[in-house]
Amino acid sequence: MDWMKIISAIMIVAMIVYIFPRAKAMMQNSPKAEKGDWNAAALPLVGVVAFVILLIMMARSL
Repeated sequence: MDWMKIISAIMIVAMIVYIFPRAKAMMQNSPKAEKGDWNAAALPLVGVVAFVILLIMMARSL
């Protein structure tokens, strides 16, 4: 089983080495946030939180 751990560690390091330059380029070339972007992201998050609270309240009443 030690050889599986060694291979897994090698694969994880290889994946990090492969992904890091691409992630760095994506971060440098990504569009900057504008004024209405946070509102567009916050609205669905608030909806999900409200839905989870609703589900919790419904489960407690059972």
